[in-house]
Amino acid sequence: MTDWAAYPNFSPHEFACPHCGLAKMDDQFMFKLQNLRTALGFPLTITSGYRCPAYNDSKGYGPAHPTGMAADISVMGNRAWELLGALDGKFNGVGIKQTGSGRFIHLDTLEPFMTDAPRPWVWSY
Repeated sequence: MTDWAAYPNFSPHEFACPHCGLAKMDDQFMFKLQNLRTALGFPLTITSGYRCPAYNDSKGYGPAHPTGMAADISVMGNRAWELLGALDGKFNGVGIKQTGSGRFIHLDTLEPFMTDAPRPWVWSY
């Protein structure tokens, strides 16, 4: 169970699955995300956090979000640059969508045995 009191810049509502409403985030992931937010000094708007397996599978998404070890952050331009510069190896999965509408950066802490993709890894959408 996630100790939301330990993450003053985030709420479970931001991370809730659109299908079931649960926000089963991993505390180690949230600790890293809170430290990133503190270091940056600006809000991180979460567009996708926890996804229950049923919802994730119905959309054909990858394995990261159902583990509670991933989030998509709405960010672009200079703030995207600052976020990427502050990662310092703390997240080992980084997906970048910086074209068109709905720009975001995906961060996760999956280990290599949890996915078919190698880790650390950076990809674009």
